[in-house]
Amino acid sequence: MTGAGTSTFWAEHLWTGVGDIRHGAVVEVVGDRIVSVVDDVAAPPTGSIELRGVTLPGLVNAHSHAFHRALRGRTQVGSGSFWTWRDVMYSVAGRLTPENYETLATAVFTEMVLAGVTTVGEFHYVHHTADGTPHDDPLAMSRALARAAATAGIRLTLLDTCYLVGGFAPASEPAAESDAEPADDPSAEPADDPSAEPVVDPSAEPVHVPLSPAQIRFGDGTVAAWAERATAVREALSGPTVVVGAAVHSVRAVPERDLATVAGWARGRDAPLHVHVSEQPAENADCARLLGSTPVALLRRHGVLDHRATAVHATHLTEDDVADLAAGDAWACFCVTTERDLADGVGPAGELVEAGVPLTVGSDSHAVIDLFEEARGIETGQRLVSNRRGWFGAARLMSAATVEGARSLGWDDAGLLEPGALADLVTVSLDSVRLADARRDSLLESIVFGATAADVSTVVVGGEIVVRDGVHARVASPGAALRSAIEAVLPPVDEPLSTLREDPSA
Repeated sequence: MTGAGTSTFWAEHLWTGVGDIRHGAVVEVVGDRIVSVVDDVAAPPTGSIELRGVTLPGLVNAHSHAFHRALRGRTQVGSGSFWTWRDVMYSVAGRLTPENYETLATAVFTEMVLAGVTTVGEFHYVHHTADGTPHDDPLAMSRALARAAATAGIRLTLLDTCYLVGGFAPASEPAAESDAEPADDPSAEPADDPSAEPVVDPSAEPVHVPLSPAQIRFGDGTVAAWAERATAVREALSGPTVVVGAAVHSVRAVPERDLATVAGWARGRDAPLHVHVSEQPAENADCARLLGSTPVALLRRHGVLDHRATAVHATHLTEDDVADLAAGDAWACFCVTTERDLADGVGPAGELVEAGVPLTVGSDSHAVIDLFEEARGIETGQRLVSNRRGWFGAARLMSAATVEGARSLGWDDAGLLEPGALADLVTVSLDSVRLADARRDSLLESIVFGATAADVSTVVVGGEIVVRDGVHARVASPGAALRSAIEAVLPPVDEPLSTLREDPSA
């Protein structure tokens, strides 16, 4: 994905990520960087590559679980809840190998690139074999994802996820903590505790249950073992198109005593740190019952929330939670197509932005892969719950899908089309029935509120044309590749993925 030599692009219309849309813009690229942008060039210069339509910074998918793509449509059969959906997801996770995951992730990342995504944040926790033992190469699953991204032509931030316990202990039948004694990571810096708030002693009441057989391959046993493996992943895979960061799966899956170690690992390496936060009301209720805190307050207390951190989902927040995220200079990643698919709810986007928390977007479970839908879904969701229009303008929504996402994933030099920036850009055609009537005075609004992934015509990553006229330059038959890759991780047709029972709470 590193362009060779010099390329000249002529964009009919160009949004650089700031200001108004420009017209007749010439973008000069040397290697993988933009060196100049010149406006008001009426005709394409000789030898330039024409980009007809509206050209934008490359889209950034800030939250992905690639293997969840195999669930699309299949989890819509019957009823159920987030928790029954999770059972189905585990059945697919249990069939993943380094070989079939590389094939599947390549196909999924290819679908993303065709949709205009040039950078993806992969929240990766399927680390080991199905019985929990490491692969012969302990980094095999991570290497598979890196190879998949390279083949598809997409930048990758691999968020190596700490996942140590199986969830909060139920109120009716508390279970013991995992028997494994966590060891301190000597490379991690201790978190400050300016609030000096008391920490609930986990020994006073059992807090978490051990990993289940379906989850066992996600865990490293101790936080020190996670840190050791994550360090090896970072050293092995970091490069011009790969950033390795960290993730706390959730406060359900990482004990309180281990949060500071993960935060210290990220801080010591200036690496991005993402965490699932308050996606479901049950998570908040259990955290309050067992730890006397909201998840956000717990993360803040242990130094997780800072300018490297992203709270993924952030759906059910208190006013204090919003203030904590703002005080920590953290991001919030909304994944609206997944959140509405799983009936999670609508997060407080307006309150977060008013408090100074920037938003990013992700396709998460890939119910659809369409970042235009993710971006406008932030605004339309707020309209539904507030009976008010106009929470966010088109530029702010597009920034969530570009520059804010890039920065939250450790790509400070991506997300804008300006000299010195990475030459990642996407062109949206205006030829479809969805955009045929788009006018020069409202082009960005037409894109944000009318375009779909199908309108993407050209994608350039690092100066290299990866998609041209809607055709991927490297993957000949993306649909067929995706179909066969998904079939390889699903059970036989006569064996159901899982039993989707009626949700008794519905």
